[in-house]
Amino acid sequence: MRYATYEDDGQRHVGEVQGTTLVPLLGVTELGAATTPRILRAAPRDRTRAVPADRVRLLPVVPRPSKIFCVGLNYLDHVTETRRDLPDYPVLFPKFAASLLGPYDEIVLPAESTQVDYEGELAVLIGRPGRRIAEADAGEHVLGYAVANDVTMRDYQYRTHQWMQGKAWDDSTPLGPYLVTPDEVDIDHAGIRTVLNGETVQESDLSRLIFSIPKLIATISTFTALTPGDVILTGTPGGVGFRRDPQRFLRAGDEIRVEVDGVGAIGNTVRAPGPADGGAR
Repeated sequence: MRYATYEDDGQRHVGEVQGTTLVPLLGVTELGAATTPRILRAAPRDRTRAVPADRVRLLPVVPRPSKIFCVGLNYLDHVTETRRDLPDYPVLFPKFAASLLGPYDEIVLPAESTQVDYEGELAVLIGRPGRRIAEADAGEHVLGYAVANDVTMRDYQYRTHQWMQGKAWDDSTPLGPYLVTPDEVDIDHAGIRTVLNGETVQESDLSRLIFSIPKLIATISTFTALTPGDVILTGTPGGVGFRRDPQRFLRAGDEIRVEVDGVGAIGNTVRAPGPADGGAR
C-alpha cells in the first residue's frame, strides 16, 4: 500500500493512495509515532471524502519524526569522488523535523550559502520500535520507503569536521511523496537517480549501498532505540555538485527531481529568498 500525509482546507489527513486519489483514514491525521502497520491497516477508509492527489498539498510524508538519521558515504562511487577511504562503519549525522519540506515544496536558497548542493536518497521509515535489532530481524521494523533530497550547504558543512551545520538547515529536505510499504517494491534492486533541469546528474541502484538497510537499522539501534516514525536517509550516489569539475550548485529557477523506482519521485523548484522568508531560510 501507499499512504500520504496531506493538507486539505487547512486540515491534516493521512490518505491511502488509490490511483490518483487519496482516501482519508478516519482518526489518523499524520504518519508518525502513532501509525504502526496495524493501525494503518485497521483504520476505516472514508471514501466519501476522497480527493484527487493533485488538489491537495502533500506534506513531508512523516511531518514530525522524533529522529532523523542520515548516512554519508554509502555508495562506492560517492566515496571515490570524495577521495576518502572506504568506511568500515556507517558515517552518521542528524537532521531535525524542522529540516523537512513537502515533496513538491519550493527549496528556498539561504542568503548565507553560495554552495547549495543536491543529494538524492532513499528514505526508510520505521514502523515498529526496537533496540539492538539484529540484521536478520531488521525488515520487521520497516514501515516503508520514501524519496528524499538531502540538500546540503557545502560551505557550511566543511567549516568543521562535523557536518551538522551544513546538513540540518531548516526547510531544506524534501521527503515524500508517499510511504510505500515493503510488499510494494523490490527495494534491494531499485534504481535511484537525480535529475537537474532535465539532465540526469546522479544514477545508481540500491544494490550498490555499502551498508545495507538491515545493517543500518542494526547499527543505529545499537546506540538508540528506533521508534515508529523515525526516518533513515540511506546515502547518496556519486555525482553531487560539489565534486564536479566545474562545481555545480543549485540556483534560483532550477528544477530538481529525485526518483526511486517503485517508490516514486519528488520534484522541487529552487528560488531565491524574498521578504516573506525574512530574507533567508
